[in-house]
Amino acid sequence: MKRFHQLLVAPAALGLLAPVAANATDFKATELNINAVSDYAASSASNSREQVTSITQFSDVYPTDWAYQALSNLIERYGCVAGYPNGTYRGNRAMTRYEAAALLNACLDRVTEVTDELKRLMKEFEKELAILKGRVDGLEARVGELEATQFSTTTKLTGKAEMTIGATTYGGDETNSLQDEDGNYLGDTGTTFSYRTTLNLNTSFTGKDLLYTRLRTGNFNNNAFSGSGYTGKQTQIEASKSSANSLKVDKLWYQFPLGNDFQVFAGPLIENYYMLAATPSVYKHVLKQFKLGGYYGAYGASTSPGAGINWISNRNANYLDPKFKVSANYVAKNGTKSDPNDGGIAGDRSKGKFLSQIAYGTPSWQVSAAYAYSQAGMTVGGGGTKAGLNKGGYSDANQFNLNAYYQPLDSGWIPSISVGWSITSFNNKEGFDAGDVTQSQGWLVGLNWQDAFMRGNRLGFAVGQPQFATALKNQGKDGNGYADDGNYAFELYYDFQVTDNITVTPALFYLSRPFGQQTGSSASTGGTGADTFSTLGGLVLTTFKF
Repeated sequence: MKRFHQLLVAPAALGLLAPVAANATDFKATELNINAVSDYAASSASNSREQVTSITQFSDVYPTDWAYQALSNLIERYGCVAGYPNGTYRGNRAMTRYEAAALLNACLDRVTEVTDELKRLMKEFEKELAILKGRVDGLEARVGELEATQFSTTTKLTGKAEMTIGATTYGGDETNSLQDEDGNYLGDTGTTFSYRTTLNLNTSFTGKDLLYTRLRTGNFNNNAFSGSGYTGKQTQIEASKSSANSLKVDKLWYQFPLGNDFQVFAGPLIENYYMLAATPSVYKHVLKQFKLGGYYGAYGASTSPGAGINWISNRNANYLDPKFKVSANYVAKNGTKSDPNDGGIAGDRSKGKFLSQIAYGTPSWQVSAAYAYSQAGMTVGGGGTKAGLNKGGYSDANQFNLNAYYQPLDSGWIPSISVGWSITSFNNKEGFDAGDVTQSQGWLVGLNWQDAFMRGNRLGFAVGQPQFATALKNQGKDGNGYADDGNYAFELYYDFQVTDNITVTPALFYLSRPFGQQTGSSASTGGTGADTFSTLGGLVLTTFKF
């Protein structure tokens, strides 16, 4: 042992071990000779004691002994404890100050060896440690800068900018002479170039809750893709709905957990489907009518004041395990009006929708069923023929949706498959007139191929019948009559993933009979004035995420 260490440790050793030494016999020394301690340690180790590597080598030491763990640590970490040749430690025997000093000296030698090894390693990796220290210092500086300039300590901002260029063309009888309700000739639409920008503010105060605020602006106005064009919402694309170049808040709600398995929602700007525990479809769409496995029936909605709750069985269990999911919510389109005769919440004129859903499945597959009760004036379908959406002539509606999907966990040539079907039964407290729509239906099949042709890209195809009338009030008879309101919709698109944040999507869509049973009627009554009428559209959508 180095003399400096010996001189430094000797006084402490004598003081700490004084109580032990008091029980020793034949103690006459008043000063400790450091060299004598070293000599004693050497002779003791070579003559009367055996070095051990495990505490189990001592036959008289048991786990119940009060110093068992401390003795085990000294043996296993430093290897500086010796026993007697007969395999005993004799922990209850009094020790002399010489023996105590020898034990301490042996342990300090081991500590010195460890310290020297550590110094050697630090010297060997001096350059690498200096580089790491520089990186840590740089990270600390960047963190400090971010903290000083961050947007908010509680809010995360994400955004998306979407640019769409495209056009539609109309086919069928006398399309060159078609006029809209204002007398404007239609024919093919001109090519348009429009945008929509979305800003999402996700705020959390506890780490588990969420205050969601969405800001939007754009300039689709009344073009063919806006939902306000000649064919209405049937050619509306998901990236279109926006205000006319003015930024506004179009979604605002707060959600928080209730216990382990419940989630509660409330807000002045929310739609029913945002409060669902389960999405009914995994199909990624371009036309908005293919949203949610068919954006009609129970899932058609309008942004309104509302509240809801959902429950997921074993919400925090393994996400691959099958789970039940149950949701119930309510929104009122007239919920911001205080006049009880034309507004309020949960009133006769609230234009409200109550939606409930039950689902069962895993991330790979799911089946779900939904029921909605909608008052007159509330959206009963996000896409469909004019007759199918029933713009008037009813007081309330009962709506049912059945949906299912399957998606492989690994990408390949097997696509994800989403299917949906809906039925809406209209009621009229004052009775239907002849020709009024009493029932409508809709269905969808959507396919997605992930990593199609190239990793990160996606191919999509969907076919369906957006909400169309299936039963009418018979003229002069009781019961329902047949409605000739069929219309088929198709879309085909391909996502090019240019970078992690930029996607380019060329798409084609076709509507076989967007006006349904009104196709042959005049424009003044909501028809086309032609016996046949179809729509073909094409676009390129570029999406920037940030």
